[in-house]
Amino acid sequence: MEKLTLKEKVGYACGDVASNFYWRVFDVFLFIFYTDVFGLHPAAVGSMMLVTRLIDAFSDPLMGALADRTQTKFGKFRPYLLWGIIPIAAAGVLTFTVPDLDDSGKLMWAYATYIFMMLAYTFINVPYGALLGVVTGNSQDRTTLTSFRFIGAFSGGSLVAYLTPKLVEYFGQGNEAFGWQLTMGLYGGVAAILFFITFLSTKERIAPIKEQKTPILQDIKDLTQNKPWLILFSLALIIMMTITLRGSTGTFYFKYFVEREDLIGSFSFAYMIALAVGAASTPLMTKFIDKRRLLMILMSVVTVLSIAFYFVPKEQIMLMYILQIAIGFTLGPKSPLVFSMYADTADFSEWKHGRRATAMVFSAAAFAQKLGGAIAGAMIGWLLASMGYIANQVQSHDSQTGIILLMTLIPAGFAALSVFVVKFYALSDSAVIDIQHGLAQRKSMTKVSE
Repeated sequence: MEKLTLKEKVGYACGDVASNFYWRVFDVFLFIFYTDVFGLHPAAVGSMMLVTRLIDAFSDPLMGALADRTQTKFGKFRPYLLWGIIPIAAAGVLTFTVPDLDDSGKLMWAYATYIFMMLAYTFINVPYGALLGVVTGNSQDRTTLTSFRFIGAFSGGSLVAYLTPKLVEYFGQGNEAFGWQLTMGLYGGVAAILFFITFLSTKERIAPIKEQKTPILQDIKDLTQNKPWLILFSLALIIMMTITLRGSTGTFYFKYFVEREDLIGSFSFAYMIALAVGAASTPLMTKFIDKRRLLMILMSVVTVLSIAFYFVPKEQIMLMYILQIAIGFTLGPKSPLVFSMYADTADFSEWKHGRRATAMVFSAAAFAQKLGGAIAGAMIGWLLASMGYIANQVQSHDSQTGIILLMTLIPAGFAALSVFVVKFYALSDSAVIDIQHGLAQRKSMTKVSE
């Protein structure tokens, strides 16, 4: 099998750098933008995020089915990296535009633009994720390529976390809403260049058997009978709740509990750098520890560290940074591990059913992540509202308690739950090797018979 070059690995990683000019903004800043700049009630924001992400989540499998059935001279998935550039750039600016409307009008605008934003993200990101399953068939190479991908993701996320508050202030010159518009316009231009680089530098090598003609409903049925994938689906949902709760609450935590809003950027930056280092360490870790066991160890550590965070006094800022960096390093390998495992489940599905639907596997995985993010976003909004949160005001004791719980003990509980779930994943590294050998023999026999 053709060996992946460094150029292709870096080129593929550029796609997730581009994606994180959007995803990381959503994760860290969107909730507080809607409450403190846009002017929406936190409960309304929570409900909106749940509804819009549910709509978007159901679009992921449809996008996966479309991508799997796309045939062009450039491949199945790469063309979407070009076709999706303009929609995602436009959607980013519109989502962070504050219209001159009454409260109900603003809420309608938020719903419409956020749905557009997430659909545009799906249109380009589902095919991008599916590329991993067709660039190489080697399990260890997939882990390495996924590590490059998430090094790119976390590096891009680091820049976004650190630069966004500064860019909004610089462009806005006192008009925060206008600053957000220009910042997202800049991010859209940079993302377009990066997606184009990914398109040019990657190659699709794995294709389904030529005779394969599978109805969409059959693809979905195959997923429901793919037990390793079902475990990963549940795992992605739970872990995304852990990550989203901590990521979105961190801005509130520093603004209203620590009372150091100026540290939001550097705190998020330190976390993202730690994630990147953790992701870069993944190939080394998997040489010595099976992916399933490694994931259990990592999420157990995240549980302990998140509990410890609850007991940190507001004056101990250095300790907050230390714990956040440790959590970031521990969570960093999660994404490379899980996404390389998704590629393995695509092989398992083809081996078991004789059909391959790579984009469906990855898009349904994105469904799980978005569903987890939607539930977490709703939890944040509803809990803050129930605790009496009022934007841009000194928070009550109950409101501060809610923010602390969302940052520490609640995500710790979901991290602990993920450890329990991953125990049921039975697709070991040795089993993946056997499956790939079986697929190679099957395809060689098909070629001989032609």
